[in-house]
Amino acid sequence: MSFTWRYVVRPDSSFCRVGNLDGSLDNISDEELARLHPKRDEEEHSAQSCSRCGTDLLLHWHGPLMTGVWMELCPACDAHRAAARAFIRWYRAPDRDPKALPKLFEDWETETMHSHGWSRAPHPEAPPSPPSLLRLAPRGRG
Repeated sequence: MSFTWRYVVRPDSSFCRVGNLDGSLDNISDEELARLHPKRDEEEHSAQSCSRCGTDLLLHWHGPLMTGVWMELCPACDAHRAAARAFIRWYRAPDRDPKALPKLFEDWETETMHSHGWSRAPHPEAPPSPPSLLRLAPRGRG
């Protein structure tokens, strides 16, 4: 079983990510995926203030399942962190490249979770292939 994320970047540059279990979404275009995951009304009215300094956040996001971490992207508090700084630049850019989002988001998520004491587990290695079976011909008598 494999698991990856598919990112939906809308024309207003808001985005969501959708779990892609065993490649089930690989054959769905970005446009179709965007239609399947429209922006919810509560997303439009979800302005939040930074819990550290009170500045408006660029982004707030729940951390990975079961961690209880609330991730905040604050231009004032996070600009010193490399991954956050790169994500802030992308987020503020007028011509955002949607293809850059997955790496920027995942780097920021990794950096943020690390600051909360979590680390990302390495991707498991592919299981070794089973040994090839040799067919043995019966030995001749003699």
